[in-house]
Amino acid sequence: MRILVLSWEYPPRVVGGLGRHVAALTRSLAAQGHDVHVVTRDHPDAPAEETVEGVHVTRVGEAPPVIGFDDLVPWVLAFNNRVQAAAAKLAAEKLAADEPFDVVHAHDWLVAYAAAGIKDAFDLPLVATVHATEYGRHQGYLPGPMNKLIHQVEWWLTYEARRVITCSDYMREQVETIFELPAAKLDVIPNGVALRDFALPQDEVTRFREQLTPDGEALVLFAGRLEYEKGVQTVLHALERVEAQVGPVRFLVAGVGTYSEELKQLVETLHLDDRVTFTGFLQDHDLRLHYAAADVALAPSIYEPFGLVAVEAMACGTPVVVGDTGGLREIVAEGHGLSFPPQDEAQLANRIVEVVQDPGLARELIEGGRRLVAERYDWDAVATAVVATHERAVEEEADLEPSSRRPLRAILQEAPILELDELAG
Repeated sequence: MRILVLSWEYPPRVVGGLGRHVAALTRSLAAQGHDVHVVTRDHPDAPAEETVEGVHVTRVGEAPPVIGFDDLVPWVLAFNNRVQAAAAKLAAEKLAADEPFDVVHAHDWLVAYAAAGIKDAFDLPLVATVHATEYGRHQGYLPGPMNKLIHQVEWWLTYEARRVITCSDYMREQVETIFELPAAKLDVIPNGVALRDFALPQDEVTRFREQLTPDGEALVLFAGRLEYEKGVQTVLHALERVEAQVGPVRFLVAGVGTYSEELKQLVETLHLDDRVTFTGFLQDHDLRLHYAAADVALAPSIYEPFGLVAVEAMACGTPVVVGDTGGLREIVAEGHGLSFPPQDEAQLANRIVEVVQDPGLARELIEGGRRLVAERYDWDAVATAVVATHERAVEEEADLEPSSRRPLRAILQEAPILELDELAG
């Protein structure tokens, strides 16, 4: 197939799991023989155009006047203008060469406008992957106009899409409910992990661990975006309980996000400065070294559509402790990790202590986690499933009668969302 992918992040610009997901998926699609083009945001350390492992990548810069990312809605509109222009140029060139794209695949709401524009301009079926929802990030509450607007754009993207992909059964149920989608429009395809990328020499891991914990302290790791819903604050409150049972613990926090300053302030308030280290964003190899060196990796999320960090930790041979929520619950459902009620610092502390003090349990979790990754989250299988969704979208688009295409305004009048004038109020 000839596949056009739109994503607001792609290596080396990686903010969270979405960027790594899109990179691995597109590489796997290209390895299977598909013609894959990605249009994404630019990065100072990457060229405007290049081919990476068979994937043709086009990166777009910001149009003047430059709008700061903090001014999110204008930034998204300006960014989508550039993405749509670059994608349209690609689509026109492919059409002129008699090799038109078969499908356009959008990842999350930040590329919704460009994806819908390309869909309409070139009569392409649109597939959308919903990695998370604004509704879910705020536990079912949309606190302000910005949140309501994002929710509306997410709904619009799922309407425009011929098929919608979610990464877990939890997300499928949420998306089906809050956007009032027909169940038949949704496909559940998990995120994947390339096991070969996570195989590190043991001597390198040992040396690295000795650098991190020269006194032999237990090493606990969180990796991910620093946002409130990721639950790092629960870990900080749990550390005193952990140290009371196992002795000194070093807690590494790997990642960046909008909640980082609040977390650093909490570290000071709890007098944990000598126990907690914020590493900032880690490139892939360094992140995997941290996973492999840790005694336990945590995913203490309050809300989590999937939980890629838990799967990546398993691939590195590290036991995981996760919040009992969303996609994380599905990952550890058969004993491949331990779970605790989200925001319950006492139960989280107990789970960390169990792993650190029981080598037999740790070995069971390591072995079970590696088996699970190999059996369920292999990228080749994930890519094959995505192609099946693409093919189904193409077939469904071809079967659609032009007369059955209802005007968007009529659809929006029935949408389970607020009108824009209400959002402004």
